[in-house]
Amino acid sequence: MPRRLLAAVTALVVAASTAQVNAETVMLRSGSYGDFRQLVAREAATTEVSIAATLSFPAEARDRYPAVVIVHGLGGYGESNEGWHAAEFRKAGFATLTYDSPTARSMRQGSATGSNGGPPWASAVAEAYSALRLLAGDPRIDASRIAIVGFSFGGEVAHLAAFEWLRAALAPGQNRFAAHVSYYPAGDYGAAAGPGVYTGAPILMLLGEKDDNLPVAKPEEYLAYARSAGATPPIDVSIYPGAYHAWTVSSLGAARFYPQYPSTRKCPYLLLGPSRPALLISGQEAPMDPNAFRTCLKDGQGYTMAYDESARAKSTRETVDLLVKSLRP
Repeated sequence: MPRRLLAAVTALVVAASTAQVNAETVMLRSGSYGDFRQLVAREAATTEVSIAATLSFPAEARDRYPAVVIVHGLGGYGESNEGWHAAEFRKAGFATLTYDSPTARSMRQGSATGSNGGPPWASAVAEAYSALRLLAGDPRIDASRIAIVGFSFGGEVAHLAAFEWLRAALAPGQNRFAAHVSYYPAGDYGAAAGPGVYTGAPILMLLGEKDDNLPVAKPEEYLAYARSAGATPPIDVSIYPGAYHAWTVSSLGAARFYPQYPSTRKCPYLLLGPSRPALLISGQEAPMDPNAFRTCLKDGQGYTMAYDESARAKSTRETVDLLVKSLRP
């Protein structure tokens, strides 16, 4: 065999061997829920699903690792985005858990919201907490140092997972995520203002200046509402100049409008809490109006996406900085 070919084959064998040692398939058992009310009432899940997930470890050996649960965008898990970020987090010393969400698949096939702002988002949060429980029970993982990072659909899940009443319903004891990073979230949900509505773990919300799926003014209004009620959430916001939705996805090209994708960009935040959901209208809570919400969904159909290499590099650094600060002893 020629020397160059032998070297190439040897490199492939070594790479494959390393991948087998550092990555394994694990199974998540998660409940599917009809709505958030079902979670609040601590009712049994409507159905249960098994989700194959990949648990990967850094090359550097240690007794126990901090870990990151990564939740993909609505289009599903992609090596060019979630896989790339997982590799970057492992370089920084974190184990990573990735999975392909069945809830996201159901959203691609149907409505983004249901009765009372319910399905399928309640199930998506349940999946994330199933990942937390699995990692917390793994002796190789430090249960107190597990974060969640999500993109778009996953960014919304990462934010929702910080709501204390959802944590209490889905996590035993005091288990919680130690940090939340929300990349260009959908901007559907906020927490009804009040004491202790968030778990207290730091939240980093990463927004694109030109993101027409979540205009920056919308989360700014939500944060102003929370502060005015004396319940300042533990959220830091970074805004990336010139960045559109999905700026981390390297398979995207120049800015392009996608009219086929649903968006809540013209809808108010749905405010969730143990009581009935409300809408955030002009900085004030207003009764939930399903008809108005259906209208704003129709009016806001479609949004723009584009890859931005510099924004991805900067947002990755900020994310790793937060993970190091929050998850390292």
